[in-house]
Amino acid sequence: MIKIDHVTFTYGENNEHSAGIRDIDLTIEDGQVVVLCGESGCGKTTLTRLINGLIPHYYEGKMSGETWVNGVKVSEQPLYDTAKIVGSVFQNPRSQFFNVDTTSEITFGCENLGMPKQEIKDRLQETIQDLRLEKLIGRNIFHLSGGEKQKIACASVSIMKPDVFVMDEPSSNLDAASIMDLRKTLAYWKEQGKTIVISEHRLYYLRGLADRFIYIKEGRIAQDYSAAEFEDLTEKQRAEMGLRTFALENLFTPEVQIQAKKAMELRDFSFAYKHGPEILHIRDCEIPSNRIVGITGNNGAGKSTFSRCFCGLEKRCGKIIWDGKSYGPKDRLNACYMVMQEVNHQLFTETVLDEVMISMKEENEEEAVKILGMLNLTAFKDRHPMSLSGGQKQRVAIAAAIASRRSVLLFDEPTSGLDHKHMREVAEVLRQVRDAGITVYVITHDLELILDCCTDIIHFESGSIADQYEMDAEGLDKIRAYFMQERPADQVK
Repeated sequence: MIKIDHVTFTYGENNEHSAGIRDIDLTIEDGQVVVLCGESGCGKTTLTRLINGLIPHYYEGKMSGETWVNGVKVSEQPLYDTAKIVGSVFQNPRSQFFNVDTTSEITFGCENLGMPKQEIKDRLQETIQDLRLEKLIGRNIFHLSGGEKQKIACASVSIMKPDVFVMDEPSSNLDAASIMDLRKTLAYWKEQGKTIVISEHRLYYLRGLADRFIYIKEGRIAQDYSAAEFEDLTEKQRAEMGLRTFALENLFTPEVQIQAKKAMELRDFSFAYKHGPEILHIRDCEIPSNRIVGITGNNGAGKSTFSRCFCGLEKRCGKIIWDGKSYGPKDRLNACYMVMQEVNHQLFTETVLDEVMISMKEENEEEAVKILGMLNLTAFKDRHPMSLSGGQKQRVAIAAAIASRRSVLLFDEPTSGLDHKHMREVAEVLRQVRDAGITVYVITHDLELILDCCTDIIHFESGSIADQYEMDAEGLDKIRAYFMQERPADQVK
């Protein structure tokens, strides 16, 4: 059992990742699946850190109250002892990696505890089978997509067989099929009697699986819903609470204003890591420009590699012909701006305002403040970017991209950590950027974002473009079919 007894926590000046939490009183019974939901920055992640012991052992701050897991005070137990019973999957999977290859990473925890080699081998095979990891074994972690890294992170925790699983946005970078694989894994753990606490924005895959939904607002528990009570809420009510859809089939596409279609040509667009096989192979084709193009496909299909090549971050990967001009890698570096999946790699300055202005050709504070306002970030302009929540950091990176005024903007999972309200804000900003004549490519597994703003879809499979289509009636049918694959019956009314 997990018991959080009237805990209040505020981060110290050097670790101010969010506003913290206030007077949290919560009991989670053994074997329950509990979902923590609410707007970005409301305190969900902080609550998970109480359970896995990162608070108070790692994050500094002012704390009152106490947390118990399995009858033991977390504050009085060494962190490594808590880790034996509480397995954690973080929002950024790279933060928990210790090895270069996937197999070693999965078995690292077992080896660190000195388990017998045969037991480790048996557990590895069981984990591979349970999480469908056959294609990821023996791979270089740095060559994996964000979603594939998330799978390895889940596997490295699952193999330890803890009593409690704490997961922070585990679906954020996963494709539609992988999300259903994650659901199956969660169902397997639930059948084993494991306690599961999940901080999530994507809620639809947890329908019929979660026992409780804890709605957090401004650091407090605003409502504790049973599964039935949460199911009875309308989509409008959930949206007003800042929550994502609970049923994909309820989504409808708005009327999208389609601009005149233009295109750019890809010539011999291919890429391979040194001494490795070719992982991107697009010989000659046209793709839309001056539109908002959603780039979809399963994890590892080549989407992120394509974006890096497109932006000129990788050499020896072909040419782009646009408006009669040939763009090599160096040319594309000047014409494109990319917001990466792991935004921490793109945040360099001391304040949010400076972060936006540094991307401008000529610094303009008035324009920077205006852009921050578009993304509801004005209140954070003097904060250090690393002090923000994951969703807030994501919006800062988007603001910097817009401020760059480049001809082409590429976004890799820009809404992975965003609630409903901020997802809609990003969609509106992308439409404004498109209307200004800028080409926008968005790598995404977010159906809500696609339906809100994308005009076209490029679908990747095995390093190639498998399909392209506009978001008309036929395109809507295609995108729904992709996202709604392999759903269990208890998720469909």
